[in-house]
Amino acid sequence: MTPAINDSELADPRDETLARVEITLLAIIFSSAAILNGVLLLVLWRQRKHMSRMRVFVFHLALADLVVTFFQVCPQLIWDITDRFIGPDLVCRLVKYLQVLGMFSSTYMIVAMTVDRYQAVCNPMVKFQRTHRRMSAAVCAAWGVSLVGSLPQVFIFSRVEVAPGVYDCWANFVQPWGLKTYITWTTAVIFVVPVITLIFCQVRICRAIQQNLRRKARRGLSVPLPPRASGAAGMPKARVKTLKMTVVIVLAYVVCWSPFFTVQLWSAWDPNAPKESATFTILMLLASLNSCANPLIYLFFSGPLPRRLLMPVCQRRSFTKDSMHDEATLVSTFYTSFKTINNNK
Repeated sequence: MTPAINDSELADPRDETLARVEITLLAIIFSSAAILNGVLLLVLWRQRKHMSRMRVFVFHLALADLVVTFFQVCPQLIWDITDRFIGPDLVCRLVKYLQVLGMFSSTYMIVAMTVDRYQAVCNPMVKFQRTHRRMSAAVCAAWGVSLVGSLPQVFIFSRVEVAPGVYDCWANFVQPWGLKTYITWTTAVIFVVPVITLIFCQVRICRAIQQNLRRKARRGLSVPLPPRASGAAGMPKARVKTLKMTVVIVLAYVVCWSPFFTVQLWSAWDPNAPKESATFTILMLLASLNSCANPLIYLFFSGPLPRRLLMPVCQRRSFTKDSMHDEATLVSTFYTSFKTINNNK
């Protein structure tokens, strides 16, 4: 995390009860995110020769969430245990860089995934490179923005003496506008701009599907599509599944990160904000739950995917080869139940 820094923290001893709550929550989040994303990466890596375009995005999203887990949550957990940062100046700057790198990469990988679904629905004639030996342009762009966007951390934070003989990894902001500028800029590039992009893409996708449904309703379908090959608006079920999954991932991102950035802005702009309150602290910590939610969402939408981790290699290869031509077979159980619920309403 990159919490707002308050000089009053130097004089006030920390709340040990709140600190224990922080440590417990961070430990649970760290272990859960590490296991879930590690298992997901293992499953996808075993299918790397036959991964669909969407799974490539999910693979890199899981990788970004592991960056959050090991370089954002884990250092913060150690930091809370020791109360002060322990390490040289170089480690301080590196930790701060990697913490924001995780936030950037996870966010912009979701943006890249959503833009890809937008292109698939609204510009279906656009040709995409489907080779799995190198990352797509969107994935490269997401990592590139993350690597470059995190660089200011190296120059903002350093190991400083906060009290006689006491050192910590903090930032010295120019008063009175330095902290406000830093928090506002971080919120804009990591949350506001991505959320605007996500909303734009999702709205355009919904409008495109709605227009397609209206056109088909007016002229009718001369040749009905097989029920296992098409979904909403006559789109392949695999695409319907990825659209639904993308929407849920976007919602989870907004729900998890909105409180964090709201608290950050409040603490930076309102001098009377209760910065040391338990509510502020817990809301900021819960943002990392997004790294636990993403693999769960994918595994939920993928139906039998977790069971393939236990399959013999020969069975898994056969299953993957057959599914190359129809990705929807991986999620037929979920989609059928979802469709049945909608039809019964």
